[in-house]
Amino acid sequence: MITKEKTARTDVGSRHPQLYRAMPPVARMADVTALEEGLSPLLIELVKLRASQLNGCAFCLRAHSQDALAKGESPVRLNVLSAWRESEYFDEQERSALALTEYLTLIQDSHRNAGLYESATAHLTSGQVSAVTWVVLIINTYNRIAISGAYRVAP
Repeated sequence: MITKEKTARTDVGSRHPQLYRAMPPVARMADVTALEEGLSPLLIELVKLRASQLNGCAFCLRAHSQDALAKGESPVRLNVLSAWRESEYFDEQERSALALTEYLTLIQDSHRNAGLYESATAHLTSGQVSAVTWVVLIINTYNRIAISGAYRVAP
């Protein structure tokens, strides 16, 4: 069960609903664009999950884990996603997308990881890089909305 706690935090979705309502159409557009660029639905979910892991957003982790499983993702791959570099479960395109996800999510490290962007894009077309970037931008925004608005996954 997912609950929304009332705390001292401001629920930005309730406070400015017009802005919050603008998010889902943009998110759908990013997903459609990623599919049109040849990225699989499973990879799109993996990107969302990896960013949500890095951001510590339990709300989005639960939602996108369920979405990934419903689309046919393997529980084994989901279990090792945070250690994708050490596993052999992910192909080169997935590895590039996951590296790009980390690069874009951990922006405080981007200057120290100057070569990561180039290596992350080795197995993605420029259109796929752009599509992954949009998916990452959107999920990072959703992570921040959930965390700042005190959304929690109930015990």
